[in-house]
Amino acid sequence: METKRFKTNAACSGCVAHIGAKLNKIVSPDAWTIDLGSADKILTVSADIPEEKIMAAVTEAGYRAEPVR
Repeated sequence: METKRFKTNAACSGCVAHIGAKLNKIVSPDAWTIDLGSADKILTVSADIPEEKIMAAVTEAGYRAEPVR
């Protein structure tokens, strides 16, 4: 299983809930987390899902996701 990390613009638990509603359609709820305590609000996804699909789900929720390299 691959772990992918993304910078997001999530600001609060409400943002996480909106993003989660979209992510939970493509990955298990226990396969992702968003660290609101980090400066870049890092989304970590542990699943064999293409980055593009993850970013599309976050964008669909109304937020940004940029891969961390």
